[in-house]
Amino acid sequence: MNFTVASRGRQFDRLALMYLGDTEVWRTSTAEPTTNGIVWTYVKEMQQYNALWQEPQKLIFDLGNIVDSTYTGLYNTTLTATFFTVPDSPATADTILPISLKASANNTGSVFTVPDQNASTSYTLPYNVQRAVVSLAYCGQIGEEFWYSNVFSSDIDTFANTTGTFPGNGTWREVQLLVDGLLVGVAWPFPIIFTGGVVPGFWRPIVGIDAFDLRQSEIDITPLLPMILDGVSHTFEIRVASLSDDGMGNAMISEGPGSYWLVSGTIFLFLDKNGTQTTGVQPTISAPAPSFSISSAVTQNSTGANETLTYSTSAKRQISISSTITTSEGTFPVVWTQSLSYDNFNHITSQGLVQYTTQNTTATDTGSYGYYHTYSYPLAVNSSFTQTATTLGINGTIFRGEELTTLGPSVFPQGVQNFNISGSASFPIGGGSLPPGQQTLSVPSLPQYAGSQLSTTQNATAEYFSSANSSFSFGTTAQQLSFSGVGTGGGVSTELYSRNVESSNNSIVYDEQNLVGNTFQVPTGLVASLGQVPNVQGMNVRAILGRGPGKNKAELGGP
Repeated sequence: MNFTVASRGRQFDRLALMYLGDTEVWRTSTAEPTTNGIVWTYVKEMQQYNALWQEPQKLIFDLGNIVDSTYTGLYNTTLTATFFTVPDSPATADTILPISLKASANNTGSVFTVPDQNASTSYTLPYNVQRAVVSLAYCGQIGEEFWYSNVFSSDIDTFANTTGTFPGNGTWREVQLLVDGLLVGVAWPFPIIFTGGVVPGFWRPIVGIDAFDLRQSEIDITPLLPMILDGVSHTFEIRVASLSDDGMGNAMISEGPGSYWLVSGTIFLFLDKNGTQTTGVQPTISAPAPSFSISSAVTQNSTGANETLTYSTSAKRQISISSTITTSEGTFPVVWTQSLSYDNFNHITSQGLVQYTTQNTTATDTGSYGYYHTYSYPLAVNSSFTQTATTLGINGTIFRGEELTTLGPSVFPQGVQNFNISGSASFPIGGGSLPPGQQTLSVPSLPQYAGSQLSTTQNATAEYFSSANSSFSFGTTAQQLSFSGVGTGGGVSTELYSRNVESSNNSIVYDEQNLVGNTFQVPTGLVASLGQVPNVQGMNVRAILGRGPGKNKAELGGP
């Protein structure tokens, strides 16, 4: 799937969701355009949805936008699907079922909005399912976009007299999957930052990790098959949990987050032979509540006003589900286990004008048929803002990363299939230092890989300024990415591709790539306009950043 967009003018970043019928198949977002215009392309593999592509589908691409005298940027979009066959392709699901609003008949998107809506649906599953996996799609919006910087609910008015009310519910979030009301798996979110996030100058032209392709999380429900393959309807529900606190250092799970999260799910069913029936032992489910450790402290200045707020959260959770199933291939044990750990620290100073956040999430998921997945999401953000009667300013630095290891039968492509070759092959590349006309690199025979490792980091600093007549943002960003294949049996990994790219003041200044030991550089110096970003005169900067309604300038003494 190729998505190419051209835009010129002034516009905020926008979220977009693509559906095949009622099933969400892609969640992406837009770059913020410049006065002179920008173009970007993203290519996404969609073989995991083969069962849907084999039947007529209503394609819905939901990209909301506002165009008026201030926000002039239109999005001229082109979506192209290319179909092809690949030898030895991995098995894909035989049946795909959505956990969604099922609103395609009304020509609208089918995503749930929580906590306002109950995100559930029910199905009677076929008797011959031999493997079942649920994927979860989610992201926070408005007061939940920067959930990792939210304060405890007992602290939301700490700076009410200066920078205004902060969003609450703490910094911990958990996306939950329940089957018939039983918790059977969770996802602890990656902190997505869209192209206007924190400081817009971070993301010109390098975008935030996963901002163009928000990853879905997998939960293996194969151990539940003996319970749910009984010929009756079962309910699949998605919830988003947060923290509530008593103001005395105690925390517990809250039934819902603030406003709001967009969620949907997909059930991938892998079927046994026709006429067979999967049976087994009823599952053993262990899903105790997570353990929390929190702290919060406020200091005052000489006038008695609240000057600083320091708070931290640590969380751990263990989930284990096991059973035995019998299919036409025999009887064998199936499991789903999760081990998750989370740490977050926030320090707010200058009566709410400066905030420093560090966070790390780590987890290991183990499923049936050899599935294994680990992830780590380090994050450090430092932001400060200034505001006068006529100007707004934001300064920020950020370090963030994403580390993923996946082995075994993921329902999503792992990226190693193109490298599982038994003879030499040629790979196309996009420009570089090769002689004219030579746009491929030849690589030797490679070993077979059972999985993949992805490691990427971003390190950036940027500024934003807005006045009555102009607004602009600029900065520097560096990103490193390494993609490796992991040998069978979890053996030695081999780096297959790496990239080191840097931008400064809206231009790419360095871009080096390595493909299986072959290094090449992409031409740089393609300049984007130092550009106009959405002018937010009259709005409070905390509201702009999604960190609370704050106070407008009139309330703070401005016009």
